Amino acid sequence: RRKLRADVAAAFPNLSAEQLTEFIPNKEELNVIKIYSHKGEAVTVYTNSKNPILFEIERALYPTVYTLWVYPDLLPAFSTWPPVLQKLAGGADLMLPGVVVPSSGFPQVEQGTLCAVTLLGNRAPVAVGVATMSTAEMLAAGMKGKGFAVLHTYLDHLWEYGDKSSPPTLAPLVTDSAEEESTGGEREPEEQEPGSSSTDPLQHLDIGELSLKETLVGKEELSENRAAETAQDASTEVQQEAEDSRTPQEQMDALLNQCFFHALKCKVRKSELPLLTSSFLRSHMFSCCPAGQQLDIKKSSYKKFSKFLQCMQQQKILQVKELSKGVESIVEVDWKHPELRAFAVPEGFASASAAQESRSEAREQTYHAPEIIPLYGVSAKMIPLFQESGHKKGSILSSSEVRNIIINYVKANELVDETNNNLVKVNAILCDCLLDKSEQDEVSNLKWDELLSRCLERLQPLHQVTFYGQEPLVRKGNIEPIDITVAQRSANKKVTIIKNLELYGLDPQAVANLLQQKVQASATIAPVPGTKDRVQVQIQGNQIHHLAKMLLEEYQLPRKYIQGLEKAAKLGRKK
Repeated sequence: RRKLRADVAAAFPNLSAEQLTEFIPNKEELNVIKIYSHKGEAVTVYTNSKNPILFEIERALYPTVYTLWVYPDLLPAFSTWPPVLQKLAGGADLMLPGVVVPSSGFPQVEQGTLCAVTLLGNRAPVAVGVATMSTAEMLAAGMKGKGFAVLHTYLDHLWEYGDKSSPPTLAPLVTDSAEEESTGGEREPEEQEPGSSSTDPLQHLDIGELSLKETLVGKEELSENRAAETAQDASTEVQQEAEDSRTPQEQMDALLNQCFFHALKCKVRKSELPLLTSSFLRSHMFSCCPAGQQLDIKKSSYKKFSKFLQCMQQQKILQVKELSKGVESIVEVDWKHPELRAFAVPEGFASASAAQESRSEAREQTYHAPEIIPLYGVSAKMIPLFQESGHKKGSILSSSEVRNIIINYVKANELVDETNNNLVKVNAILCDCLLDKSEQDEVSNLKWDELLSRCLERLQPLHQVTFYGQEPLVRKGNIEPIDITVAQRSANKKVTIIKNLELYGLDPQAVANLLQQKVQASATIAPVPGTKDRVQVQIQGNQIHHLAKMLLEEYQLPRKYIQGLEKAAKLGRKK
């Protein structure tokens, strides 16, 4: 508790000694809770009187809205319009066009400064965020771009850990009142608010309505002053002035929904399911984007495509499952869903969609084989050998980096045999790291290639996969090869089974469809026996020759990542 009080004092020097003692009491119960964010980040939460008062991420302390309602001046505050609160609570960051510029000017902050966000007309903070740029940079940017990375808001899950109370009504400072007068607002409604019921859980809505009424009068004057410089940004601040005036985020949400329903209605067939979500986005949704517009998930309120699909799944439009570890697929679509049936294809796409469907095979040719790089992690046993080069347990290295580290270690410790440069003398560290117990008394020298191979064998195997247009992924172990087997079925019939296609970014259903067309044989998708999250392609007959041609020549996958090509049927001689 004493350490926490010292950390709080260092993080928030504005607190007086009395406020600090009141904030972190000596005798009252103080609980510590560990939770995990959607990103998997560990968050430590400190609660007092059942309300979270602080949360800690990577040793940095942040106050909750419950704390800021008691100490509203703890952080520099920036105001926004009341309708923006719903977006912030939904996970959006605060963009500069949505920040109200007071007549007295902004607080002076630097990039990375912790700030509070308030609603116009009430000084009680509703969000906590980190400034993405300094005050000077905000003004120099013309109040465009992202202003604050929001960490916590009123109405979010952390707020729900407490008593779920609403923000108190805190009268604005004199500077805020002067600012409201300059925007054409009236102070009478503000003076009436303290008389309203402070315990009303919907009070924040009344404040928002009053604030919005106060600012609507000055919107025309505001837009005239900013003129063409902020013509686009004004739609964020006056998003309720007209029905078609939406924030850029809302416009991106609408475009995302349009492309989603368009792709489901015109591009995806039932026979293609299950369909990789990445293939659905890349091959279907992007092609449904109108000319002159660009679909950018990060600019939507969802931020991630997986989160958008979860929302669609909650509406029971489709069903998404993780058929392979870390790889999600669309397994079911409700083609009779009212929203899907009611969707009308935009003008200009009706004729183009028929042409695009006829090029379905061409879309398969756009596949790019992933770049696969073997990597190695430093294990606990190998730490003594790698710590001289500044590496610790868990450090990830490529084979060339391992080779250079070993060579430098041998030269630095003068372990090259004087009589034979091809041999390396085994010292105590090499002995412990690379030799078995039975060898330690017998082996005194190792050849260079044996030294390196032993080292690689004792490191933790990893691999990095980079799919076309995506960020690299590092996974544990060696990547499993595409496994091709031929099995015997009843009546002496043979079937070819292909596994692990998803690991290489290949859609099993698309591969099955293409194979079926090429060899004119029945191809199906089935779960891998004994597993719940893996699928395999099964096609009649021994089709390894066709598979080899497709995987090696069309998809250009390296042969070393394909297992079972030697089981191809022997071609008979023509007589």
